[in-house]
Amino acid sequence: MSDTPATNDRSPPGTQKRPRHDVGNKVIVVLGAQWGDEGKGKVVDLLAMDADIVCRCQGGNNAGHTVVVDGKEYDFHLLPSGIINSKAVSLIGNGVVIHLPGLFEEAEKNEKKVCDFHQAVDGLQEVQRQAQDGKNIGTTKKGIGPTYSSKAARTGLRVCDLLANFDEFSSRFKNLAQQHQSMFPNLEIDVEGQLKKLKDKKSIFFRLSSYGVRLPCVCCFIIPKTAASRETLRGTYPYVTSSNCTVGGVCTGLGIPPQNVGDVYGVVKAYTTRVGVGAFPTEQINDIGNLLQTKGHEWGVTTGRKRRCGWLDLVILKYAHMINGFTVLALTKLDILDSLDEIKVGIAYKLNGKRIPYFPANQEILQRVEVEYEVMPGWKSDTTSARKWEELPTNAQNYVRFVENQIGVPVKWVGVGKSRESMIELF
Repeated sequence: MSDTPATNDRSPPGTQKRPRHDVGNKVIVVLGAQWGDEGKGKVVDLLAMDADIVCRCQGGNNAGHTVVVDGKEYDFHLLPSGIINSKAVSLIGNGVVIHLPGLFEEAEKNEKKVCDFHQAVDGLQEVQRQAQDGKNIGTTKKGIGPTYSSKAARTGLRVCDLLANFDEFSSRFKNLAQQHQSMFPNLEIDVEGQLKKLKDKKSIFFRLSSYGVRLPCVCCFIIPKTAASRETLRGTYPYVTSSNCTVGGVCTGLGIPPQNVGDVYGVVKAYTTRVGVGAFPTEQINDIGNLLQTKGHEWGVTTGRKRRCGWLDLVILKYAHMINGFTVLALTKLDILDSLDEIKVGIAYKLNGKRIPYFPANQEILQRVEVEYEVMPGWKSDTTSARKWEELPTNAQNYVRFVENQIGVPVKWVGVGKSRESMIELF
């Protein structure tokens, strides 16, 4: 990445000088700035072309990242998105919880182009929540919450346990299964069958090394965490993931000190989406929402569920910036707005007719807020063939600049399509 300031400085009034990106030995962090599905994998893929190491630091196979390179589409759930770039080593950090059958399947799938009970527990917990208060969280039922619970309770199983003494691993596996069955009597677990699958598939970890994938076996967990550390969860609790998706999660998930963190890239879609339940102030349950959903192909890579869609919410984006301190932004899927006559942007929340200067932590309050919108003219032209900033319509440029002005963070990339080549680099 260049260490030379951009000659065509497009910095909007009031924003800081554009940062330089010669970060030396510091790591670059890529974070989603909305409710997921922002296009993080595409940004990681771009950065990985010049990287030595690409790390996944949090979450599990509930995540889905799609990368399109040379017309081929890759879907990643556990493997880092930088795995396509053979020059970089891909590392799965200790903050990641691993569903082993999913990892086996993903690795074998990519070669060609089973500890499942925690997922059952996740589903049973959703049923319990629905029965108790008529609400559920809307999890992907991939077992992420129960796995982190086991980790916090010190009963989680690790990859290094699997690769060491299998008899000892089997004993601990059976104990953990019994614990879950005591909490959920209806939970059916084929313990011997799953142990056999795990033993047969151990060799996949050695084959993964041929991709350049490394798993730090001292701290990779197999069995899943409900929200064990509720005070650390940000966003619209309880409708949040159990992992730490903030910049702080990089330090704990990879085991690096804060001073080694360099640039923090926030990835945001040109509109807002959300999967499952929870407050969504700018949601559009109308023709606009249907257009965004259809044209943006808004359904989950992991679950296939349709995403709820609405206008870009800058209140949420400012909140994400406050927590993470973004250095630059990547604004993706701008092309989905191409056909609109006008575009609205949520710039503030009102409660009882008055602006509130904060993002409400309480779900009930957030459900009641009214959104104050800025209305901007659309550009009514196709942007998918644009490869330079100057090739974007004036109104599209104004939209990007408006986001920069409101957040006070420069936009480094603008996405106008699915492929790697469709990411326009601004500086």
